Amino acid sequence: MMCALQAGQRHRRILILDHSEKIGRKILISGGGRCNFTNIGATPANFHSANPHFAKSALARFTPQDFISMVRKHRIPYHEKKLGQLFCDRSAQEIVDMLVKECKQAGVKFMMGTKIKGVAKTANGFDVHTERGTYSSDSLVIATGGLSIPPVGATGFGYEIARQFGLRIEETFPALVGFNLNKSDAAKLKDMSGVAFDSSVSCRKAVFRENTLFTHTGLSGPAILQASLYWHSNDPLTIDVCPQTDLRTFLEKQRHNKSTKELKNVLSDILPKRLAEKLCEVLISSKPINQYNDKEVDDICAALQAWKLVPASNFGYAKAEVTRGGVSTDELSSKDMMAKKVPGLFFIGEVVDVTGQLGGYNFQWAWASGHAVGMVI
Repeated sequence: MMCALQAGQRHRRILILDHSEKIGRKILISGGGRCNFTNIGATPANFHSANPHFAKSALARFTPQDFISMVRKHRIPYHEKKLGQLFCDRSAQEIVDMLVKECKQAGVKFMMGTKIKGVAKTANGFDVHTERGTYSSDSLVIATGGLSIPPVGATGFGYEIARQFGLRIEETFPALVGFNLNKSDAAKLKDMSGVAFDSSVSCRKAVFRENTLFTHTGLSGPAILQASLYWHSNDPLTIDVCPQTDLRTFLEKQRHNKSTKELKNVLSDILPKRLAEKLCEVLISSKPINQYNDKEVDDICAALQAWKLVPASNFGYAKAEVTRGGVSTDELSSKDMMAKKVPGLFFIGEVVDVTGQLGGYNFQWAWASGHAVGMVI
């Protein structure tokens, strides 16, 4: 819709074809139904891609402030929740309605509930064959998203079109998703389901400071979802369970005060009680704090500030917020998102190998990439 309204404002004749009966379904379910529509701190560093420079051009030409201006124009109340994340005060439906209104004012036509049978290149552009007939155009924009959340209509159609025209696909993975732990760790931690705690989670070179949540089978929560964007099979997650505390100083103070409190009770002062008890069960043995020597205190700090867990798998596309990977950026122009091998064919949004971190970044990429194409088709 962002691409369509920009092109329509340039007096181009635009038709949006969608197999879904309802427009903007992924917008509607985002942010708990309130749509985390952008992040005021969005920079290229917040995006994962085989080419970390690719997104710079589009992001620079349509910024979070540009989208905020549209939101304000339509008098949609919003708020910053945390870390620059902007949400609607009322409902994500207002964002969909805003985009639809802008499209219709620009003369854009919608054809929902339309199954697309195939696409063919012609001498003058493209033919899109649908169950309702064939539509011809000189430009074709693929904005079909990734494989995440099939119930809202996600398919691999965009990748099929890319392959049809000889474009390379970076391998796709579920991203912004929780993890299943191996059987041994899952068994040890199964009674922790529902416990959340402040954490610092690292995967490869990426580090995120947000909450971690135990589930029945593994780990979730914002910090874990962020780390999943960088995770590959067999990678460990390194978790600092108390990033808010100078742990060594805290423990030394307790020890030097000759406290006779058990370690699990000392840790309960800075961690959820159930977590403190569990850590003393699976990582370190608990005894009165004044009975630990210097080496043991070092070991405690190492165990709690660098707890390594190796996920068995992630929760899959059904629960993943986005798809990592997609149409290779080597195949596209970073200026206008057009396929270098196929003039007039464009790819935007999640179908491209540009994936944002959690917090409104993926919507900002949708708006920015859509704008980039809408200004040239």
